[in-house]
Amino acid sequence: MENSQIGVFLTYASAQGHVLLDRALYLPQAWTDDVRRCERAGIPPERPFATKPQLARQMLERAFDAAVPAAWVAGDSVYGDNRQLRAWLEERAQAYVLTVSGKEYVWRAGRQWQVKTLLAMLEEEDWCRLKAGDGTKGPRWYDWRWLPLAAPLQPHWCRWLVVRRSLSDPTERTAYVGCAPETTALATVVRVVGRRWTIEQCVEEAKGEVGLDQYEVRHWTGWYRHITLAMWAYALLTVLRARHHPAPPPLKKMPQGSTQSSLTAFRTSRGLVCR
Repeated sequence: MENSQIGVFLTYASAQGHVLLDRALYLPQAWTDDVRRCERAGIPPERPFATKPQLARQMLERAFDAAVPAAWVAGDSVYGDNRQLRAWLEERAQAYVLTVSGKEYVWRAGRQWQVKTLLAMLEEEDWCRLKAGDGTKGPRWYDWRWLPLAAPLQPHWCRWLVVRRSLSDPTERTAYVGCAPETTALATVVRVVGRRWTIEQCVEEAKGEVGLDQYEVRHWTGWYRHITLAMWAYALLTVLRARHHPAPPPLKKMPQGSTQSSLTAFRTSRGLVCR
């Protein structure tokens, strides 16, 4: 942002650390419509205009094609308000929790509702207090509710509107649309919501530790070279830190007859986050 350039980043978050996994330079349509301007900046001629959700999908496709083991996808409302991205994830049977703005619409009880209307209709009962991870100021405690939405096409999957309510100001509410196997617990969804903040942590750490934003390039190739080198350096530091961290506790044995496989259980601590 300091260079008037906006990068879209994909973060990989796990119990052992987090890295910046992929990146894309966002180009406003005013740029992509100006052929001479793109030529001067070294932008490939085959690079068309792409929205941030479209760039996110491209990066997620690369991660999935590379067999990155991710149980969840999370992101802010720029991505959550994009129905095409949500539908694409559901077609892949990829669990997700994406923030949605109040202006977004969802299907519930056979009709379409605007999210802000549903938030205003919620009563004071049936809230559940859960921790969405730890922040710089300590544990992130909130009240939570989830409401079933129209069922997705995947059998034995559910779609929910998940609502987070502030403890200090109950009128402050944030909504998410989530889709996952029907056996998923609300506490699991809340943990995934907490992992979404990893993207901010990655960017801030990479700025301070490896100079992610310390450049003055004005060329397509220069931007990608600097950002990619900084990402590699940050990944190296993450690996070195992980070697000094204690090993994560062993997974609990799944009860017989559970629909969740051991591989799925292994993946529950992992996720992909878009920004």
